[in-house]
Amino acid sequence: MYVRLVGGGSGDGGSPRLWMTDRGTQAVQGWKTGKQDVIEIPHRLLAYAEPGTCVTGLTDTGHGTFLLSGDPVTDPEALAIMKIPGHETAVEVPIGQETTPDAPIRA
Repeated sequence: MYVRLVGGGSGDGGSPRLWMTDRGTQAVQGWKTGKQDVIEIPHRLLAYAEPGTCVTGLTDTGHGTFLLSGDPVTDPEALAIMKIPGHETAVEVPIGQETTPDAPIRA
């Protein structure tokens, strides 16, 4: 799986980070939580989502971070590109489509 960095301005070296994959999903890099399929990310990471997209499946912790569950990223090619530090991991999630209450209804 190939990944392309979208952004990540928090922490040392810019992590946690948001990545797009060649499979039409997002790979989200965040802090380990003790569960292989759950990471913690700062609220501010969402500012890097590409226009018209959003990160789905977030649970607000109430202290400036979200918990996010997804499929653990295990692909060696992706992990080599991501260079994730030991205290972090990454999960793969579907790309959500941004909608607003005043958006036109599409048939």
